[in-house]
Amino acid sequence: MVAGERIGHRRFRDLPAMLEPGDLLVVNTSDTEPAALPGRRADGRPVLLHVSGPGRGGGLVVELRTPDGRRVTDAVAGEPVALPAGVVATLHAEVPGAAPGRLWRATIPVEGGVARYLAAAGRPIRYSYVREQWPLAEYRTVFATPVPGELGSAEMPSAGRPFTPAVLDALRARGVAIAEIVLHTGVSSPEADEVPLPERYRVPETTAAAVNATRGRVVAVGTTVTRALETAAAPDGTVHPAQGWTDLVLGPDHPARVVDGLVTGWHEPEASHLLLLEAVAGAELVGRAYAASDERPYQWHEFGDSCLLLPTRSVTRRAR
Repeated sequence: MVAGERIGHRRFRDLPAMLEPGDLLVVNTSDTEPAALPGRRADGRPVLLHVSGPGRGGGLVVELRTPDGRRVTDAVAGEPVALPAGVVATLHAEVPGAAPGRLWRATIPVEGGVARYLAAAGRPIRYSYVREQWPLAEYRTVFATPVPGELGSAEMPSAGRPFTPAVLDALRARGVAIAEIVLHTGVSSPEADEVPLPERYRVPETTAAAVNATRGRVVAVGTTVTRALETAAAPDGTVHPAQGWTDLVLGPDHPARVVDGLVTGWHEPEASHLLLLEAVAGAELVGRAYAASDERPYQWHEFGDSCLLLPTRSVTRRAR
């Protein structure tokens, strides 16, 4: 779907025609890790341990699920979880800001680093609606660029999933430039009252320069790109090279300063996701898009259909 002055229904291969020469498309090159590990609790119950990523300040952030995907709600500090190859993870403390019992700070002592261990023993986090265990390649976007020794995303930056080399070639032929950021996502499925947790990001100098030089629209591929760019933006919309952790939550009190449009999937409009879309495109346009989605058999979630939100009048403060 394309949502702007009018609502239109298109194939994703039509995306280049929806953009204009001089527009800048910004993508997320974070790789997806095989972040799910089969485990067993001290009392023998089987469990899946999801590695969300490094914790801010050290250690790891993990989530426990039952083999059929339900959240484990009775874990306690100090609890060990037996993992493949004789490795034992230890839960230390609940993560502040998450729903009670959902995320834990943990240690997983392994030689060679956790990324190498996941590559050997892990598998992709499987979404509840996916009935089969698909290979990791299905959870990687065309932009995914592994960085040796660096943990990527626990779950796929899914807005980039529909892109193909043919679509990228057509975008370049159209005169649409492409720039890159990195934002590593943690485990998703937040509770309704949770805000996005801190995430690791990187906006390189080349991307900051491309955004600042653009006189067309800056279109983010996903909420991850939006969060990274807006974190690196000054009050006047100028983007500076930046990296580290972002706590940014976009919404009515913090509208978009850089991003003019957004490629996104269809997800349940939990508070943080919907507010971010509205911070870019405005509540009226987002509402019309979601209402129009009911008219077609769109598929939701990570492997579903896409929506291009293009406000008629930019809501950003970036200098033109």
